[in-house]
This record gives sequence, structure tokens and C-alpha cells, in this order.
Amino acid sequence: MRRAILAITGLAASTSALVVLKGSPGASQVAQGLPADQASVAPAAGDPGAAGGVRPTPRPSASGRVPAARPTSGASRTPRSTTGTSAPAAPRTTAAPKPTLRTVSGPTVTYEYGSLSVQITLSGSRIVNATGIGLPQSGQSGQRSDDVQRTYSGTSGEVVQQQSADLDTVSNATATSNAYQQSLQAAIDRAG
Repeated sequence: MRRAILAITGLAASTSALVVLKGSPGASQVAQGLPADQASVAPAAGDPGAAGGVRPTPRPSASGRVPAARPTSGASRTPRSTTGTSAPAAPRTTAAPKPTLRTVSGPTVTYEYGSLSVQITLSGSRIVNATGIGLPQSGQSGQRSDDVQRTYSGTSGEVVQQQSADLDTVSNATATSNAYQQSLQAAIDRAG
């Protein structure tokens, strides 16, 4: 009974050793009972390195891995990994696409002091800039236009802050404010 257990244990150990050593360079010497650190091996007849004579056997490193053999001149073999595992590929990350800027213009609105239209710039669905175009430039109308433009337009104006055409009327510029808001609302609707 004791002999049967020893025989089975020995068979399992030798099978495991053969499986582990099968893929490593120099495994044929270990299987034949030759020392693993033998300096050279006679190449097989079909081996591309046979013409060059004797090749050195790679020696295991401190970690137990056998370094990959360098191909001799004329050799076309690719070294194999002795660990049986490959390094995992780095995961690919894709950045979310940046929203594109687009410009939408409202219609030209005619009012008692002239005509104007509003142009908005959007990033995605968010208004990032607004400007009045064609506002009167001279006299009191020009002064009122400047007040409306200063209050509503730009990257920090009320249009960007409110994100709507529901704006407070600029003092002493009711007609210009109303025309601006009307063109702005149409531009927002077109952008929708």
C-alpha cells in the first residue's frame, strides 16, 4: 500500500515537472537528466542555428525565469514567453467630444429708432455669448443702444446669465430693449 502511494506521488510530481519545463528553452536537457546550467547544446539537424555549431543555453535568472534566446544569424524564430501569460493591454480611454460652438441669428426687428438683430453663440445648448447687430450708433438712440448692448450682450451679460429672453428692461431704453428681446427669443427658438 505504501509503495502504491509513493509511486502515484512520484508520477504526479514528474508529470508536473514535465509540463512546467516543456516550453522553456533548455528543457530537453532537464528531461534527459543533463544539468540545467550546462554551457552549450548541440542543435538539432533542422535547427536554423545548426550551421553555426554550438549555441549557449540561457541560464535562469534569480526570479526563476529563463531569458528569451537571441536569434543567431539566419534564424527566423520568435522567442516564446516562458511564463505562459501576457501583459494585459492598457485600457483605451476616449474623451467625450467637446461641444462645438455654433452661432444663430435672430431676425431683424424694426422699431421706432431703427432696426436690430441679435446673434447668439451656443456651446451645446448653452448660450455662451450674445451681441446686438445693427443698433443705432448716433444721438440719443446710439446712447440707448450702448446701454442695452452693455447690459445684455457679451460673455457675462444678462443673456448668458439668464439663458433666456426674459430680461429686465434697460432704463430709458424700453423700445430698444423690447426689440432686442424679440430678436433674441427668435434666435433661441431657432437654436432649439
